[in-house]
Amino acid sequence: MADLAPHQQRLAAALRAYHGVDETEEEHRRRILAAVEADPAFWHRETLPGHVTGSAFVAAPALDALLLVHHRRLDRWLQPGGHDEGERDPARTALREVGEETGLRAYAFFGAPALFDLDVHRIPAAGAMPAHDHLDVRFLLVADPSQELRPDPREARTARWFPLAAAAAALGEEGGLRAVRKIEEIRAQASSK
Repeated sequence: MADLAPHQQRLAAALRAYHGVDETEEEHRRRILAAVEADPAFWHRETLPGHVTGSAFVAAPALDALLLVHHRRLDRWLQPGGHDEGERDPARTALREVGEETGLRAYAFFGAPALFDLDVHRIPAAGAMPAHDHLDVRFLLVADPSQELRPDPREARTARWFPLAAAAAALGEEGGLRAVRKIEEIRAQASSK
C-alpha cells in the first residue's frame, strides 16, 4: 500500500475496514477496492471499464423518510450522487452532489463521515461514452425535510421526500433496498434504547 497515492491510501483503508452486510455487498467492496488500488485515477469519469462515484442517502433526522431525485438521463428515482469532479474523495463528491441535485442548503453526515453502503451498477452507453460501471461509494446524511428543494434541472427532473417504504419501492433495485433496510435497522436500534 506504500506505493499508492495518498487519496488511494485513504479510500483503500476505509474499504478494507468496511464489511458488507451480505455477500453481494462484499463482492462490491472487493471490486471497488481492487479498482482503487489499481489506478490512481479511479475517480475519473473516463476511467474504464468503471470508476468510483460518490452518493448519499439523505434521511430525515427521525430516519423515517428519504430524499430522492428523479434522474433526468436515467429516468429513475435515485439517491443524489455522481461523478467526482476532482475531489478524489467520494465523501466530498457526495456532499457536493447532494447540494447540486437537491438544492438543500443544510445537511450533514449521520455521525462521522463513514462508508454506509457499496454498490456496483451498470450505466448504459451515451454518446461517445460506452456502457460502464459506477463503483458507488455511499454515505448516510441527514437533513431537515422542511427545507426548500431546488434541484438542478440539468441533473434532476424533481426531488422529493418519501416515507421509507415508498422510497424502497421508488428505488426498486437491490442496492437501494439494502440501504433502506440498513436505515430501518439503525432506526429500530435507536428506538429500542
